[in-house]
Amino acid sequence: MDQRLRATQDQFIASWGQMGGVWGISRTMAEVHALLYITAQPACTDDIMERLQISRGNASMSLRALVDWGVVARTHKRGDRKEYFVAEQDVWAMFRAIVRERMKREVDPLLANLYEIRESAPGGRRAESQEAEATLERLDELLDFFETAQGLTQRFVSPAGKGLEMAATLLGKTRRKAGKKAAEE
Repeated sequence: MDQRLRATQDQFIASWGQMGGVWGISRTMAEVHALLYITAQPACTDDIMERLQISRGNASMSLRALVDWGVVARTHKRGDRKEYFVAEQDVWAMFRAIVRERMKREVDPLLANLYEIRESAPGGRRAESQEAEATLERLDELLDFFETAQGLTQRFVSPAGKGLEMAATLLGKTRRKAGKKAAEE
């Protein structure tokens, strides 16, 4: 492989791994995904271990999680008994899967907890004091926000939908128009 190409791939892998850490996923999991995405070639666990210098256990756990998230798929090569893995190459499909998984793991449990907290608040649905009323209002505002976010997510990141791409395109056009208008003023 061309050394410059490999250096470019390695830079991407390192950057994606660092970003994964910021997003709250394992750096190794992000690096495995980055390797499979940027090379766009099926790779077996041994290939991944060698390229990233990671253990078999770390590679296996990362691959299993990536498959569960829906951003990596298992595949096979004819005549080879090894299991190979490929990353989703459609950027929009990849980000839809990531957003769906993040919502499922983070927002859905939070929303369930907020409902429980709201129901167990002093006075239940009716506040007994101004302080209790203010607490209930703050909880209701959070519930409204997360219900809206959840609804938008379901609408825009359905597995087959193009909603996320459409929303991003519309927001980009809106931003460009606002920037153009501000420049004119």
